[in-house]
Amino acid sequence: MEVLDKKIIFVGGKGGVGKSTSAAGIAWRAAEKGYKTLLISTDPAHNLGDIFDQSIGGKTTKVSDNLSALEIDPDIETEKYINSVKENMKGTVHSGMMEEVHRQLDTAKASPGADEAALFDKLISIILEESEHFDKLVFDTAPTGHTIRLLTLPELMGVWIEGLLKKRKKTKENYSQLLNDGEPIEDPIYDVLRERQERFSKAREILLDGNKTGFIFVLNPERLPILETKKALELLDNYHLHVKTLIVNKVLPDNADGQFLQELKENEKGYLSKIKETFKKQEIVYIPLFSHDISSKEELMQFSKYYR
Repeated sequence: MEVLDKKIIFVGGKGGVGKSTSAAGIAWRAAEKGYKTLLISTDPAHNLGDIFDQSIGGKTTKVSDNLSALEIDPDIETEKYINSVKENMKGTVHSGMMEEVHRQLDTAKASPGADEAALFDKLISIILEESEHFDKLVFDTAPTGHTIRLLTLPELMGVWIEGLLKKRKKTKENYSQLLNDGEPIEDPIYDVLRERQERFSKAREILLDGNKTGFIFVLNPERLPILETKKALELLDNYHLHVKTLIVNKVLPDNADGQFLQELKENEKGYLSKIKETFKKQEIVYIPLFSHDISSKEELMQFSKYYR
């Protein structure tokens, strides 16, 4: 797989297609090749612990030679994110208003998008800081819609922060003229926004760098996963995030026996043809349907052999 050459690999797809197992297999393969690899789950329905048959959780945990794993908990990250915002507000808001500001921020924890913003903050930290300690970062992302919102946030947040900075700069200039005889005044909020803009910009640059970052989508040879993957790839293309590799998972093996399985196999041929026809620009990797779930390191080792 060409994508295995990348430093950062995102694995996405519709729920239930075997995305986490695929991400774990890719990470295992990279580790076997001698790369120090970190596997990160951003999917709230974490199951890396089930695959490796050990507890993972929110701290980087070693699962084998060269391979560590981390499950990001959106609730914990949202709590950290809100606390960091509270910290940034200190000294910029009148002390008598802080209680109300804290109340508003605590309410914001439950607002739509708060967990995504927090998750994105953590993701940026991993990309910018953790990447120094690992040769490969493999992200097991949430189902498709969530993944797309996450991956397109750098551009959207960059535009939003740029607008805030312009307004803040204008306000700062007005205050300087009115209160400080035209001398510049310190503005901690402006500095925080500027720093965040720089981080978003760096993350976006890395995500768009095809030499560093690769995107994989996992699908099954079925109608809905094919349609959803097609839409996802088109949407990501609009943001210049190009998916060059597809994993077609759970393909019925050639030796499937019995009339029922043979009929399924015949039906599947049509979907496999549709995949070839629809995704001509992508490298396609086919993984057979296993007779059991991948639930141990030994089974994952066998599964990972399909990623060459």
